[in-house]
Amino acid sequence: MARSQQTSRKKEVRTKQDKKKKEKEKKRLEKKENKDGSSADDMIAYVDEFGNISSTPPDLSRRTKVNAEDIAVNVARDTGSGTAVTFRKGVVAFFNDDKGYGFIKDSENGRTVFVHINGLTEPIKQDNLVTFEVENGPKGAFAVNVKLNR
Repeated sequence: MARSQQTSRKKEVRTKQDKKKKEKEKKRLEKKENKDGSSADDMIAYVDEFGNISSTPPDLSRRTKVNAEDIAVNVARDTGSGTAVTFRKGVVAFFNDDKGYGFIKDSENGRTVFVHINGLTEPIKQDNLVTFEVENGPKGAFAVNVKLNR
């Protein structure tokens, strides 16, 4: 029987694979012996009282004691007491009853404001004169408490 013939390309691939395996093993052993000097202590960063990152630990003698009762966990929302609620006037530029949304053109500043069917107090149609309040949402301003202006 004849020996299987190996092409030079197969030999090159095999030698490259062996070389990579040896290099990987060498790196693994170096990490295990920790010759490169990096350790978990070298990776720690501290934050000083001004919020800057530093490599030195904070001075514990300057620490202040805080009572747990002094920390306000639940803060009441500002309901806007003392501020007058302003109703704006505008014209319904577009409203789709099927989809339940539309746009109102503000008569004071000319901006268009999004309106959803949940923000209506009564049914509206295109070109109706309305009064409304403006609130800010995650996607921008939207109209609430929309009423027909009679």
